[in-house]
Amino acid sequence: MLVLETLSPTERAVFVLREAFDVSYDEIAAAIGKSPAAVRQIAHRARRHVDARRPRQTVSPRETQAALESLQRALQTRDLQGLLDVLAPEVVMVGDGGGIKQAALRPVIGAEKVVRMILGGVAKVEATITTEPIVVNGNPALILRLDGEIDGVIAIRVEQARITGLYYVRNPEKLAHIKSETPLTLG
Repeated sequence: MLVLETLSPTERAVFVLREAFDVSYDEIAAAIGKSPAAVRQIAHRARRHVDARRPRQTVSPRETQAALESLQRALQTRDLQGLLDVLAPEVVMVGDGGGIKQAALRPVIGAEKVVRMILGGVAKVEATITTEPIVVNGNPALILRLDGEIDGVIAIRVEQARITGLYYVRNPEKLAHIKSETPLTLG
């Protein structure tokens, strides 16, 4: 129910009528005053939203830590096979350069394409790569440095011991907060 509430009223109606009651697209179109093609698109979009918000399998901290360490090792050594081994075949990488630094404009999908994008970008620079594990917004991540300077932060999502999502933030405005730690105090 919580997931259905995230849909617009039209999406919710189309989703429930189609998925729960198997009503035809033509009948739904007549009921809501839209074309059958529009109803198909609304149904597709609603299914995608529901699937994206569906709870995923819980991953143990140990499994997440192992994946993060494998990614860290592969990046620092520029190990192509190591990266392919830790990334799920359908991994998705989203980049954020904020219009200031170069980043992928669209999501990069697939392990080989993601590896090419990461190692291709790093290969252009004759720099020493270092990484440092951190937690960003409650998620495991790595600070990636080139010759000691922060290049970006890579947050990861892990499922079944492999990385299924990478969010590579290179936007300097968003990275300004990474340079200094915020001390935690107990009150």
